[in-house]
Amino acid sequence: MTTPVLVFDLDGTLVDSMGDLTVALNHVLVEAGYEAIEPESVRHMVGAGVKVLLSKGLKANKVTPTPELIEPLMKKFIAYYENHIAEHSHPYEGVIETVKSLREQGWKTAVCTNKLENLALSLLKALDIRDLFDAVVGGDTFSRNKPDAMPVYGAIDKAGGIRSGSVFVGDSKPDVDAARNAALPVIAVNFGYSTVPVKELRPDVIISHFNELESAIERTRSEA
Repeated sequence: MTTPVLVFDLDGTLVDSMGDLTVALNHVLVEAGYEAIEPESVRHMVGAGVKVLLSKGLKANKVTPTPELIEPLMKKFIAYYENHIAEHSHPYEGVIETVKSLREQGWKTAVCTNKLENLALSLLKALDIRDLFDAVVGGDTFSRNKPDAMPVYGAIDKAGGIRSGSVFVGDSKPDVDAARNAALPVIAVNFGYSTVPVKELRPDVIISHFNELESAIERTRSEA
């Protein structure tokens, strides 16, 4: 193993999935007798997995989330979302071309998301981009998820690459923190689902389009 890996977050980084996440969240909330959440509010609830998303949805309804409330909602959310996973979702502009180009240049690529692994795989397959990645790590692949370094290292190892020279690309605090915990440079996109402006997270480089990614990677290497 001598090849470094580009490790990507999924939602808000590679794929704009907010439409389907919002519909799924509101479907289970309304069915359970709660109020639907405005899409712009949902935008700042994602990134830490289904359980946290549902917890925030309940809190927005002024309901204290408990395991007894969350568990049945999770089952319904997962079932509904998997059946409607790519009705409104799509890769961000430039993702497919850029990732293909970087792979042709010799990079290995991996996904490291807090989304459940089977849902991440379903989304990538539905969008016909699964083959762009050597490995896919979800929030339940290992015993810990982002911001822990474990899934980042796991994604690199599963991709058959090496940690030295690898780079993380994400959109939010769990991504930046995970990259820091894994001692990797981190590039942040500014069009994702961060709850704060990404510049406040102090990533190594910020990009606003995937056509800037190759030059951003070079910047992380020159500044290393």
